[in-house]
Amino acid sequence: MRIWTAHEKPYAAPVLVREGFSVFALLFGPFWLLARHAWLTAGLTLLLYVAIAALAGPPSSVVLLGCAALLLGFSGRDLLRWTLALQGYTQTHVVAGRGEDDARMRLFSARPDLVHQQMLVEGAP
Repeated sequence: MRIWTAHEKPYAAPVLVREGFSVFALLFGPFWLLARHAWLTAGLTLLLYVAIAALAGPPSSVVLLGCAALLLGFSGRDLLRWTLALQGYTQTHVVAGRGEDDARMRLFSARPDLVHQQMLVEGAP
């Protein structure tokens, strides 16, 4: 079972963020953050990558970029939580599930009021 944190904001669907290491954040870095609408963090990460490449020499820049990518793999999901907090979301629950759909169903069973909010956001009657 995986652990997910639930983040809520008035008049918005709840957002689930999984705990743990992200291989996609390791491999794709700022582009992974952009795909998750974390614009500020993606820009700062890209700026960090460019600064490392520009300021460090060729042998050390490869090691430093690898370390930065590894660090992003470990902390990428925490950066997503930080971005959600900047957007006005608050972390309200921690749920477990085999996947995101299972975790969302467990969240909805604990908080039935969120089902109505989810339907309003999606435009369902």
